[in-house]
Amino acid sequence: MAFCPSCGASVEGRFCAKCGTAVGAAPPPGPQPGAPPPGYQQPGYQQPYSTPPAASGMSENLAGALCYALGLITGILFLVLAPYNQSKFVRFHAFQAIFFHVAWIIFWIGLTIITIAMPLALHILVSLLSILIGLGGFACWLLLMFKAYSNERFKLPIIGDLAEKQS
Repeated sequence: MAFCPSCGASVEGRFCAKCGTAVGAAPPPGPQPGAPPPGYQQPGYQQPYSTPPAASGMSENLAGALCYALGLITGILFLVLAPYNQSKFVRFHAFQAIFFHVAWIIFWIGLTIITIAMPLALHILVSLLSILIGLGGFACWLLLMFKAYSNERFKLPIIGDLAEKQS
């Protein structure tokens, strides 16, 4: 007669009628009969490609995408942090993020000065145009993050060449 290990009631069968705990011998640890040996790989099967993680556990593609997250701040941060400043991929995206953000700031300062100098009718027109330009810049920022996360070295026309020279 077997007894339940959790409630102590007598058990007939594989499960305790009182608490439902499984009672009986567990299968022996180790390889089961008919199972492939450890480390066996089917012929023709390839492991999916993934970027090896850096020392902190963050992969290069994630670090490259995060370079764009806060523009200047994260770009400079990834240029200073030890495991990432040795990677050409992360350095390229960090420099491109910095240059893109600086160019965007300069562009908005210039557009603001032009908008202020305009008469009221043109001021409204330039303000509406600046909304469209802002959406385009936001879309470009998202595209840069997506391309970096996809392990692509996507270069912007002028800024990308500068970033490539620096990395």
